Amino acid sequence: MFIILLKFINRDRAGAFMEGHMQWLKQGFEDGIFILAGGIKPQLGGAIIAKNSSFEIIQKRVDQDPFVIEKVVEAEILEISPSKLDERFADLLKA
Repeated sequence: MFIILLKFINRDRAGAFMEGHMQWLKQGFEDGIFILAGGIKPQLGGAIIAKNSSFEIIQKRVDQDPFVIEKVVEAEILEISPSKLDERFADLLKA
């Protein structure tokens, strides 16, 4: 499981690449890789939770985000090995 942090480094350029970024996010959900996405408050960037992948594949996917390519955000990928989870979220650990 991964947490992808996309922190703004040039927020003023975000509007020019928003459509491509949203399509990139949509594709991640359709591919079954992204399971949650949202903003980091207050308007610091975004975060994504991903699963069903390897670090290398996640890195390649992140490198294709128009926000990353155009240096709108700086990406950080954190890999998590869950050891405890509320049973209501047990499906998150399934591949």
